Amino acid sequence: MGVITLQFDGQLQTSIANGLSDSRAITSILSALDHLDPFRATNSGMFGFGWITTILNSSYPERVRYRMAGIVVQLLGKEIDNHPPKYFLQSWISSLLDFLSLSEKFYTGIDPPHTGFTAFRILLSRRVDTDFGPADFGATLVPVLASTLLPTHPLQSRSLALKALYRFMSCWFSKQMETVSNQNLNKLLQAAGDPFEFPDLPLEYGRPGNATDYKPMMTAIILLEFASSDLWRNHLGLSNFVSFEELMSTNEGRTAALKCMLDATTHTWPTFLRTPAKITAAIRRLEELQCLNTAEVVILWAWTTGVVDIADRNAWKLIERDTLEFYQTHGIERLAALKRHIIGADRIVEAEHLEFLLQGMNSEGSPCRMESV
Repeated sequence: MGVITLQFDGQLQTSIANGLSDSRAITSILSALDHLDPFRATNSGMFGFGWITTILNSSYPERVRYRMAGIVVQLLGKEIDNHPPKYFLQSWISSLLDFLSLSEKFYTGIDPPHTGFTAFRILLSRRVDTDFGPADFGATLVPVLASTLLPTHPLQSRSLALKALYRFMSCWFSKQMETVSNQNLNKLLQAAGDPFEFPDLPLEYGRPGNATDYKPMMTAIILLEFASSDLWRNHLGLSNFVSFEELMSTNEGRTAALKCMLDATTHTWPTFLRTPAKITAAIRRLEELQCLNTAEVVILWAWTTGVVDIADRNAWKLIERDTLEFYQTHGIERLAALKRHIIGADRIVEAEHLEFLLQGMNSEGSPCRMESV
């Protein structure tokens, strides 16, 4: 079976790359594969990603390339549901991004099945690491996401695009992003808007999908890191924090946010708001936006979770200074929330968090801070 598959793969790619066959014949062959198991030999969809790349690089008209590649994307969607790959090669990620870019040009919302949604779903099935994604990852994905996030987009998959914001969290702060224009960065955050607003349900195989696996809190904490970043902070607006700001006015909301932030730091994003420079920069930008409840959550993050080494006195001088200025400016009565969260920190920091935090400390002891008043 493997030899036959390899021969078929070679002949198909040669025919497509050299334009040896009429596009209708290629389309018929690809459509017929829906009744077979074309990826059985690898259980990874390896051949399918190669076909997409070959199709998109071929000399067939763009619309034909979009239609042919869309058939392969649908085949891959079914394969990955049954046999999810353990990792994605850079070329696989690039092929999906190139297809999504092309679908922006030709997808009308009435082309069943909904291949753009399937391509997004495949892309989100694996976490893309900063050092592993293709060099043009940000430059390709940012315009696609900025468009897909809009409620007027024909794909109607805002929740799926918002999910991409936190699934690719480390990529947004990589050197790759420095090649993306300020205009596109601004468009992305404007389109993201309030991450708690996602009224649409994505369509999968022509039917309403399920948006329950989208976590708006995860997207919201990405925005906190954006507030600390030189690259991103000036593109943020008040509209990005409307629901989060309201949620952070409650003790329950603040606790939920801090737990989510710790989970992200422990399991997927160890650099999240870990330095005093990031923490103080985020506080100041959020103050500028008049998001005081959200800024206070960043202060609580510094004082109650142990993310800053207790032995780093220079770091704590910066945090103490900004904390004092915040409460002097916006009301000493707000200190009640800080006191409650310091006292109740054990309800936020769980055993798995504690083990991770202790690994990053230069000093011995537990992640707590005690000094004279």
